[in-house]
Amino acid sequence: MRQPATTTDIRRDLVGLLPRLRRFAITLAGETAAADELVQAVCLRAISKGHQWNGEGRLESWIYTLARQQWADDSRKRKPRPVARGNVTDIRDAIRDRTAAVDTDALHRMLAEMPEGVASIFVLIDVEGHSYQQAAEIMGIAIGSIAGQLATARLHFAALSGHNPPVHRY
Repeated sequence: MRQPATTTDIRRDLVGLLPRLRRFAITLAGETAAADELVQAVCLRAISKGHQWNGEGRLESWIYTLARQQWADDSRKRKPRPVARGNVTDIRDAIRDRTAAVDTDALHRMLAEMPEGVASIFVLIDVEGHSYQQAAEIMGIAIGSIAGQLATARLHFAALSGHNPPVHRY
């Protein structure tokens, strides 16, 4: 029996979203092994619920929402994860020497050190380019919370780099 075209499209599109989905999962899980397990669970969930995707909006928003929901469901079943404290001196050096390659594991540790949810907001808005409204919907929080959490994330990175963030006047 042939599967519906939407399921096939979801599967094909999931392949293209995997790197971004993994990056988002790392912000939720705080470590790559748990993030990889989350990505696998989300892919299975998206394929099984592909019939619910109505084609409106951005597919990755729907997938990220599934990831957040899966992480919330899983977190009720497990113990709280300890906050990893990594060595950030290599990041500071990389920022000072802009030609240096940045260690992705160190970046993951930096994201893991942020309060829960803050790193996800940062990735969704500053890395993935989602709007505040889209990020609020994905994370299941009020849009009014987004600006504060994004500011917290930006200040966190600015403090690690030794640079002062630019002041935006609205």
